[in-house]
Amino acid sequence: MNIKKATIIGKGAIGLLYGDMIARNIGADAVEFAMDDERFARHRGEVLTVNGAPCEVATVPMSEAAPADLVILACKATGLADAIETMEPLVGPETLIVSLLNGITSEERVGVRYGAERLVLSICQGMDAVFLDGALTYSRAGEIRFGAGEATVPGAVEAIADFFTRAGIPHVVEADARRRMWVKLMLNVGVNQTCMAYGGTYGTVTQAGSEQQRCFVAAMREALAVGRAEGVDIREEDLAQMYRLMTTLDPAGMPSMAQDRIAHRATEVEEFSGEIRRRAGEHGILVPTNDWLYRRIREIEASW
Repeated sequence: MNIKKATIIGKGAIGLLYGDMIARNIGADAVEFAMDDERFARHRGEVLTVNGAPCEVATVPMSEAAPADLVILACKATGLADAIETMEPLVGPETLIVSLLNGITSEERVGVRYGAERLVLSICQGMDAVFLDGALTYSRAGEIRFGAGEATVPGAVEAIADFFTRAGIPHVVEADARRRMWVKLMLNVGVNQTCMAYGGTYGTVTQAGSEQQRCFVAAMREALAVGRAEGVDIREEDLAQMYRLMTTLDPAGMPSMAQDRIAHRATEVEEFSGEIRRRAGEHGILVPTNDWLYRRIREIEASW
């Protein structure tokens, strides 16, 4: 397997960040964005910037798209159903797929339609990207962590790792990618939802002794308990590591859900506390912090 070109679905923070890196390090012909035709028409001529410079990555409508070596899903979870329906022109017999969506359900949903064998299990973490009003700013590109699923074809992980290396994208190949996905879910359940509910930042959510800090840690600890009930080897040291990671980010920065609050966009709450609450109910686990976060976030969304 040799990946020469990637097609990205999603021109938000993650898509722009990694699309720009691929173009700068391999070349503009190694990457493109693809949109459904209606969305493409609405955004024709739009100029997006990455750290102040125009993004030079081309965008094509799905009606003109060709099968890609690698499809990178970088849309929000709220747009995944539409992406699955419209991305068919991109998926050929040899196409591999990486999903960088939050949560732990996107690979399964994509695999049902296009085959689990072409998918790896993946997450991205550690970036401080902020995307508002068409401008992406970041100082830390974070990293992609991924590994083989139960059905992933031999050679897929190695081919994707080689492409990421050439693109200058920091990455780690995980021996147990499902565990890594749960660690990232635990982090998102804590930091994304707390910052959204309080209008907080990385600085306020890690302020010692604050209400936001208590909410952040309590929500993560509930997710940890649910993950362990699901048979995942997620540990207290994972929680501590994720907390420390947040203290290294720009204190004025904020996760995607807090940006959704500013922009009045639909959030991914169903992938976070929604998923934790559903699974907690199956195991008889109490998750009062996630119950409160779910209600509070839905109240904020309803106020728009």
